[in-house]
Amino acid sequence: MRNLFTIVVLLMVISASSTINAKDYLVANQKQYFEVSKNLKPGDIITLADGVWNNFEITLSAKGTADKPITLTAETAGKVIISGQSNLRIGGHHLIVSGLVFRDGYSPTGEVISFRRSKDDLAYNSRITEIVIDHFSKPDRFDNDYWVGIYGQNNRFDHNNLVGKTNKGVTLAVRLNSADSRENNHKIDHNYFGPRPALGSNGGETLRIGTSKFAQYNSNTIVENNYFDRCDGEVEIISSKSGGNILRGNIFFESSGTLTLRHGDNNLVERNIFLGNGKDHTGGIRVINKGQTVRHNYMEGLRGSGFASALTVMNGVPNSPVNRYVQVSDAKIIGNSVYDSDFITLAGGADAERSAPPIDSVMSGNLISAGDAGPVFRIQDDINGIAFSGNARIGAAHANHPDGIKTIKAKLVRAKNGLLYPRKSKFSKYGVPRDLKPITKEEVGASWYPKPAKANKFADGSPISISPSEGVVEKAISNAKGGDVITLGNGEYVVSKTMTIDKPITLKGSGQTKILFDRPSLFEIAEGGSLRLENLTIDGELAPDSVGNALIRTTSYPIQSNFLIEMERVQISNLSVNKFFDVIKLGKSTFADHVIIRDSQFKDISGSIILGASETEDYGQYNVEYADIQDSSFENIGGPIVNLYRGGRDESTFGPHFDLKNSKLVNVGLDKNNDSKSAIVLHGAQYSKILDNQFIASAPILVNHTVGRPQTRIAGNKFIATPKVNIAELNYEGEQRVILSDNVYEEGEKK
Repeated sequence: MRNLFTIVVLLMVISASSTINAKDYLVANQKQYFEVSKNLKPGDIITLADGVWNNFEITLSAKGTADKPITLTAETAGKVIISGQSNLRIGGHHLIVSGLVFRDGYSPTGEVISFRRSKDDLAYNSRITEIVIDHFSKPDRFDNDYWVGIYGQNNRFDHNNLVGKTNKGVTLAVRLNSADSRENNHKIDHNYFGPRPALGSNGGETLRIGTSKFAQYNSNTIVENNYFDRCDGEVEIISSKSGGNILRGNIFFESSGTLTLRHGDNNLVERNIFLGNGKDHTGGIRVINKGQTVRHNYMEGLRGSGFASALTVMNGVPNSPVNRYVQVSDAKIIGNSVYDSDFITLAGGADAERSAPPIDSVMSGNLISAGDAGPVFRIQDDINGIAFSGNARIGAAHANHPDGIKTIKAKLVRAKNGLLYPRKSKFSKYGVPRDLKPITKEEVGASWYPKPAKANKFADGSPISISPSEGVVEKAISNAKGGDVITLGNGEYVVSKTMTIDKPITLKGSGQTKILFDRPSLFEIAEGGSLRLENLTIDGELAPDSVGNALIRTTSYPIQSNFLIEMERVQISNLSVNKFFDVIKLGKSTFADHVIIRDSQFKDISGSIILGASETEDYGQYNVEYADIQDSSFENIGGPIVNLYRGGRDESTFGPHFDLKNSKLVNVGLDKNNDSKSAIVLHGAQYSKILDNQFIASAPILVNHTVGRPQTRIAGNKFIATPKVNIAELNYEGEQRVILSDNVYEEGEKK
């Protein structure tokens, strides 16, 4: 007994001694940090002093224990700013990092945060929590990196904010490229994945687990209770490319794309909530491979189609290699609810290569709202390999509804959890369970860091009024703040400088306002800039004869952030001194979310109105997501009014989109320098509507379909002395994929 007492006392002394020996270091500069980080012991804490730490490549390699981890933290959470060319790499055991903000810079390497110090020094049983990465993107949008790379095993990434990635590369990637990183049991939870704008290229996933090269391995990663807020990078929001993963309890809010089971088998997707609120391309879950279980997921207000439908079960490639499309087999799609959503796609993507339909699969207990609230079933191949039983729909069925979906008379009511359920409990066997508890934005991320709200770029500033005088426009724009509205009084303004637009600015006329300019360009869109022009007359008669003239151009170097260009009630003329004088010219590595033209007139212009054709390498990249023209006129335009280019055969993005409505084109596209010989050029556009326009003595419309399932509708137009539409299917052998209806062709005298 006495010996036992001695042993207990000895252990207590050793434990107390160990605790006493642990140190808490407050460091004020990088030299101090690297000095104390050399010999860390279990229980040690390094605290970074509040302030800005510039060009700080942080490494932490040490061995803590489960009860005495080694910690790197901020003196005050949120007040340690890691800026410039900086990153964080950790390796070892039982490490914790918290409280840091990465902002105003970018990583000089391929990752901002890495759960490995080197390829031989991975992290195990470690945690990164309450870290913020805010717009910490590389300057060139096509310069690839990850914001977070998770390696090793048994690591946790939780309560972090990842907001505003604009360059190519996955926001968070779980890596399986070594044996020690497989079957890793990582946990990714309670994170806020903030807005990620459309990339205009493949490589814009928000979260990826594995890659096709290692798809045969299990990752066993749990992704739960995260909030994906307006994550629009590409068609795959989450891309699971490994096996054994659990994706549970996540919210997808107004995010274009889907949770995609791209590679790997035996994954579980359950109790996730997809809220589209009617936004374009918002989707749900896409199923590929073997043994996938999709149960108790809620989808509402989704507007995606094809690969981005509320639910997509893909066709596969016979004997597929792992990097293509393995045939769906043994899928269990059970107890999901799909309301007010446009499409469910079965045997999706069927073509000459993807010719293996789903087999040995089940859809049961699902509840859908039909009728005007959708969804429409799109069945693209044989679905006899999917057994339908015990499913229900509310409302009349659309065409193509499979057998095995029972019509019920039920009224949906919104429960306390914010979700819709049938009012009567007898229908509770259909759809999601009533105990779902959607995670809120307040419950995720770092509680001390604000989450971005929706904003109108052109509505948050102050009014500024100016009158004609030398240099007044240039000065007003230079001094303006983001969102300001500059109103120009009546009169003539001569601008002698190309004005840099590096914030959202509105330039508004007063009814008789005219701007002339004597530089090759009037406006240059730079990082952070967006431009709205309203009620103005702009005349190019003073512009010099210079190669590459453009009324609005982007900078010669890449622009990180997406931008907007809007014109309403604008008259633009005399851009003709040079043979390629464009109105809007978008350069390489730049991307416009929207270019919008309303109720405007364009006359005597030698180039194009919207030139978005600089990404010609055929990598699936393009310059503008939405080009939208309505109620406008174009006369004597030498080039095509719109020239959009998306090359290659990648299927990871949604655009470009093009709309032309209620407009008039006279003598457009006929200049001898217009190599396209067309009035409109759409190469690789995915969604095009040309409706109720007049084409008079103009070149034809040219549409080149290159990839995906393009949707082109040309209807209600009047063509006078104008050739018929030219449609080319470049990678497709079937009938032309275009709707041509109610167009009228009349002969007339060409000018």
